[in-house]
Amino acid sequence: MRPPLEVRRLGTVGYADAIDVQQRLVVERQRGEIADQLLLLEHPPVITRGVRAGADNVLASPLVLRRRGVEIHDARRGGDVTYHGPGQLVGYPIVLLKPDRCDVHRYVRDLEEVLIRAVADFGVRATRIAGLTGVWVGNDKLAAIGVRLSRWVTSHGFALNVTTDLDDFTLIRPCGLADRGVTSLARLTGAAVPVAAVADCVTKRFAEVFEREVAAGAD
Repeated sequence: MRPPLEVRRLGTVGYADAIDVQQRLVVERQRGEIADQLLLLEHPPVITRGVRAGADNVLASPLVLRRRGVEIHDARRGGDVTYHGPGQLVGYPIVLLKPDRCDVHRYVRDLEEVLIRAVADFGVRATRIAGLTGVWVGNDKLAAIGVRLSRWVTSHGFALNVTTDLDDFTLIRPCGLADRGVTSLARLTGAAVPVAAVADCVTKRFAEVFEREVAAGAD
């Protein structure tokens, strides 16, 4: 029997509040008090800087960010600078990788596989790029990934651009890469794909790749 996965759709959640929720759930998962979790949500406009963030990868001044209502936070995850905002599906898995998936690189590749399969459900052929993290269509990043592990329990996760306003990415140098762009499902399909529909596909594909069973009453 596959281990259970509880899926929580949280709506729009401030970044700091989402971090608090993750930290609490990580401790509970480490203690065995809860099953694996998949948090699906959107954030208000926010720029986050990972542990490898370059000092000059936020291009907008603090004044510009304040005027545009964009928060900025340091994040205890891998990766560089990224942007979150409305129309972007953010996923935070709180998953125990022990005993059979104790491999950080495999975990990141599995998250990429989840997203590649999910966007294929909308007719989009996404791929990996050797040496880079995330999900790509051509030279453009469709989804960013940045993770953290504590005693083999995961947190942070992925951000998939669905109907995200791509102009907001001009505030940063996404993931520190100056020679690549960003894209969204809306741009690639020519349609305003509902975030909820994408969340359905991501849930299905996550359970498939990670060999979990979505718990009754979850989601």
